[in-house]
Amino acid sequence: MQQTTIKLIRTDSGHPDFVKLVKLLDAELAERDGDEHAFYAQFNKIAVIRHAVLAYENDRAVACGAFKEFAPGTMEVKRMFTRPEARGKRIAALVLAELEQWVAETGNGICVLETGRRQPEAIALYTRCGYRQIPNYGQYEGKYNSVCFEKKLA
Repeated sequence: MQQTTIKLIRTDSGHPDFVKLVKLLDAELAERDGDEHAFYAQFNKIAVIRHAVLAYENDRAVACGAFKEFAPGTMEVKRMFTRPEARGKRIAALVLAELEQWVAETGNGICVLETGRRQPEAIALYTRCGYRQIPNYGQYEGKYNSVCFEKKLA
């Protein structure tokens, strides 16, 4: 049996593997969100994200995540995705932990994020990783499909 090796790298949104994974994410979200996808897509542009993490399983990019400034002291986690064939291996939790470590290194103490009700796997991940549901913020206020979370980093 082949040993699985997971390697994480820090990069930015211009990395070709990040771009590829985000295209897969957008295609999956378009299917899950249906008519609402255009609304959410406008808030998920990646051209200006300076902090992105990629996970490689045996040298193949299988997961990603990123963060950007939300408010002073608070960063917003964005573009979390794991290829379907790599799910269930806790790789997303590794990516999220690396993002949180990087957020802490930048001197910020809070992470917020938005996910959708049609993404129960994501909701389970964030809950398992210590995030608590908060009222929907900003552009997500009043959006039934949106679920917002927050985690105060230790």
